[in-house]
Formats: sequence, C-alpha cells, structure tokens
Amino acid sequence: MTQTADTAQELERLRQLLGQLEVLRAEMRHRYDEFAPELERIHPRHRQSAANLVDYLTLRDFDLREVQEALAEIGLSSMGRAEEHVISTLERVIDNLHVLIGEPVAFRTEAAVGFQEGRHTLTENASALLGPSRPGRPARILVTMPSEAAHDYALVEGLLTSGMDCARINCSHDTAAEWSAMIENIRRAAHEARRDCPILMDLPGPKLRTGPIVAGPRVLRLSPRRDDWGRVVDPARAVLVGDERVVGPLGDVPLIPMPRTWLATLRPGDRIDLVDTRGAHRRAEVEFVTEVGWWVRFSDTTYLATGTLLVAPGLREARVGELPEIAQALRLRVGEVLTLTDDLTPVPATGSRIGCTLGAALEAVHVGDRVLFDDGKIGASVVECRPGEVDVRITTAAAGGTKLRAEKGINLPDTALPAGAITAEDEVTLDFVAAHADIVALSFVNSPDDVRSLLEHLSRRGRGEMGIVLKIETVRGFERLPDILLAAMAAERVGVMVARGDLAVECGFERLAEVQEEILWLSESAHVPVIWATQVLDQMARTGQPSRAEVSDAAMAGRAECVMLNKGPHVAGAVAALDSILRRMDSFQHKKTALLRRLTSWSPEGR
Repeated sequence: MTQTADTAQELERLRQLLGQLEVLRAEMRHRYDEFAPELERIHPRHRQSAANLVDYLTLRDFDLREVQEALAEIGLSSMGRAEEHVISTLERVIDNLHVLIGEPVAFRTEAAVGFQEGRHTLTENASALLGPSRPGRPARILVTMPSEAAHDYALVEGLLTSGMDCARINCSHDTAAEWSAMIENIRRAAHEARRDCPILMDLPGPKLRTGPIVAGPRVLRLSPRRDDWGRVVDPARAVLVGDERVVGPLGDVPLIPMPRTWLATLRPGDRIDLVDTRGAHRRAEVEFVTEVGWWVRFSDTTYLATGTLLVAPGLREARVGELPEIAQALRLRVGEVLTLTDDLTPVPATGSRIGCTLGAALEAVHVGDRVLFDDGKIGASVVECRPGEVDVRITTAAAGGTKLRAEKGINLPDTALPAGAITAEDEVTLDFVAAHADIVALSFVNSPDDVRSLLEHLSRRGRGEMGIVLKIETVRGFERLPDILLAAMAAERVGVMVARGDLAVECGFERLAEVQEEILWLSESAHVPVIWATQVLDQMARTGQPSRAEVSDAAMAGRAECVMLNKGPHVAGAVAALDSILRRMDSFQHKKTALLRRLTSWSPEGR
C-alpha cells in the first residue's frame, strides 16, 4: 500500500518528536554521572527520589513547549505532570511514539520511579515527617502556638479538636520555660485525643532587624468610641491590676498598675477622679472585678501617665505605677537618606539613622544593592558604604512617609550575607529543640552548607534521626533549591517550607506565584513534602472573617502536604474553616492534576 504525502509527512513529524525525546533520555543518563557525588551521600530511603529529581532537572533544562503541543495534538502525555515519575512518563511517551510509527519498542530503561510508586513515596515521606493525615484530608494543618498556649490547655485542646495535626513553636518568641509549658500541653492534648501531633520548632536564624529607638513617655491614651454626632457609643476600658509594672495589654484592653491595698477598697459602681496629663478633670467608673483585676470605663478621652494621682471615694488616693513606654518610630519619605549602623545604641525618632542587628551585613552590601524594611513597606537603595555604616536612599514609601519602628525586618535581596543559617544563639536554642521537639525548621537556608551544618549539629546532639524542615525565604535559597534538596536528602526525614512572607519581599510580589510553583514542582520531583506557609487565612485568624482572596489561597494550598496557620485570637475557627476547605478540594485536584469528578453544577436530569 502506497503512503499518501500526508501520511509520510505525519510519520516524519512523529520520528522528529521521537528523536527529540530520545536525545532527552540520553541526556538524563549523562546527568547521573554529573550528580554521582551528591547521589552517593543520599540516605537509602531517598536514592530513587534523588534520581527522579535529577531527571526532572534535566527535563526542565530544555524548552519543551513546542514538543508538549505536538504531543497533545496526537493524544499523548505532554509530560506537564511528570514530577513524581519523570523517567516513567518519558519512557511511556517514547514507547507510544514507536507504536504510532509502526516500529517495535526498541529500548526501555529500568524506570527509577513508577507512576504509582511516585505518589506512594511522597505520601510515605509526608507521614514519616508530619504524622498521619486525617481521613478525607491528605494535607495536614500546622498551627503556630500563641504565647497563651503555655498556660491555656483548653486553647491547645480546642485547636487539636478543630483539626490541627502538627504544632509549631517559633523560637523567635517566648522563653524556654514557656516552650516547655506549651509542649506539655500539646503532648497532653494529643494523648487524650489519641492522636499524633508532631512538634516543629523554628530556629530564628540570622534575621536582620532594625535597632532600638529612644522610647517615648510612659503615657496611656484611653479613647471611647463615638458616633457621627460625637456621642459615646462604647466607653474606653482598662483593667487596674495590683502590679508595680506591666509590660503589655490584655488583648486590646490596657493594664494600669496600682497599689494592691488601694485596689482592695474598690467596689463596682465606685467613681475614681483624676486630672490627666493635659490638666483635664476626668472620671472613671468601676464596672466589675475579676481574677485579672478591676475593670474600669472612661467616657471621655483620658491621658494617664506613670505617677498620675487617682482619687477613690472617701478621698483615698493612689498613684499609677510604671506604665510601658510608648514605642517611637522614624518617619521615612521618598528621597530621604537613612544611615544604617552597626551601633545599636538607641537613636532618637527625630533622627536619620538606625541600628542594624547584624553588623557583618553592612560590610557585605555594595552601592546599588536594594534594602527593604518591614516586609517591604519601605524600599531603599545603597548610595554610600563606610566602615560600620551604610547610607541608603528611600525609594518606596507612602505619600506622607512610612513609619519605621525598632525590631522590624531588613531584607537584602541583592547581597550575599557572610553569616551561615545557624547563629550562636541558634546553637543554644538547638540544645532545647533537640531534647524536646520532633522536627527542627532551619530559617533562611541559602546553601547546601547550611543544611550540612544543621545535620552535623543534630548528630553531635545524638538526634541525627530528627526531622528537618528547610524554610525557603530568600532569593538565594530559591535559586539553589535543587542542591539544597540533595544535601537535605542525606537525612531520613526532610521537608520544605514555602515561607511566603520573606520570600515575597525578596523576590517581589509579582514573582511570588511563579517562585512558589517552582518550589512545589522541585519538591514533588524529590518526593519531599511541602509546608505552605505565611498568611493562610490570616485575616480570619485575626478577625474571625476571611477575605474572598484568602479562601481561594487556602484552596490552592491543598496541593502541599501541609498548610500552616499563624496565631490569632480566632485561630481555632480558622483551623476548622481550613479543614473544611481542604476536604472539599481534595476531590477536585491532586498537585497540578485536575480530578474529573462528577460536576455538581450541572446534570442532564436538571435540564
């Protein structure tokens, strides 16, 4: 039978496709030799997964968009969802092309990871690191413990009941004593619920922050809420407490320290007179008394200071104890020059300089490098470098200027920092973490050496088997992720956290979507579980009501093996909502693959 011109042309097209894919397969074999030293150091559990990662890197080293389109036109896999089983997908496509051409299958490699094996391996690795998933919800929920978790067992118990699977303790906050109390409550709640709840603890890492600013006066402003007519609809409230000094509010309600003997004479309904810092006569009324203290309300705006005289019924007098100082801030405007210095002496808020907690970073920057403050709210560019000091010109700020406070983050996306991921303070913290936690999270991972350093530290502490999570939150960490993964796969249990807060600041919000996608793909190809972190249902955790955008974000987070929620007064409700969202999305999508379940929006019976 004579072939038509169209048939001959189609066969030639198929042979060209086959040739391109066979070149790709040969390149994969060649890459194994290149990566041989790294593959030798891989834990036996991850050997095939590491080989699959190398195959995926080779696959993505080619621009296959035209090949994908050609394969899709003839009804073959375009390899767009090959992450979990790269060589198996490629081999299957090559086999099918041989069949379409009319040739016998000439060659088949021993597949590193099969189709079912890839998904199974990732599932097993996620369970080994993060504990078992819940029925109907493969993605776990990781919750950052608030400080209250140290003394409020009911809070921890409620989080576990709502759907929490893993607990996170951020070692940048609280103390070892509070961490111990949190861990005791978590272990107790998990035991009583008969559930596993692995505990992850974050090492703070070399976080750059702004230095101290001279504090303002010890003054407290109390303002009632008024309607459009100026009438009070909600008085200002405070709690009088029997302490000499208080360091913060009770939620949104300020605490006012007073002598205990004076407080003991107060009763609900008593009126307290005073003259505030402006010379205005003001009156407070005692509403009720609780274990916390004496709750009082103010119907007029009142300014109290340390030492303000309060007069109770019967002319009983007492002075306000030491109030917290008012935190001050520098206001920065576009075009202004700010000096960063390694001198951490408190600076006046009226000045144009501020300290940097990592002085070595100032020695590493160059003129033209970008500097970002407070999660990118303020942008700047280095204009001059001197020993111990750097001048930056503000390039991004609000129209009327943006406030920069003490202890706010500094990001240097263009600068190679000299410090490793583990600081001297982290080494001390790691002693506690190794003794109490199930998983340690390494912040600001920038290189394979950072990972190897962590593994050495754990080995010296007798915790070589401890689970590790690599927080990818810098451009450098993202750019070196394949090498970082290969270094981490020397450990038996390993995961990756997409730390979208700092990562968005470093790479720019417009690039965040593509960056987080690449992290998901690379981790999936290595069968390494991913924690999707930062600002998931953040508004809901803070206010009790989610935004539409963050509900969609939470739904997309289900492609990871774990989703992290940060703390907030409504975090238990956020956990329950996330649990519901993830369960609903599980039947719609697995990773990049849409699952074609029956539509709920249309049925032939309803026509």
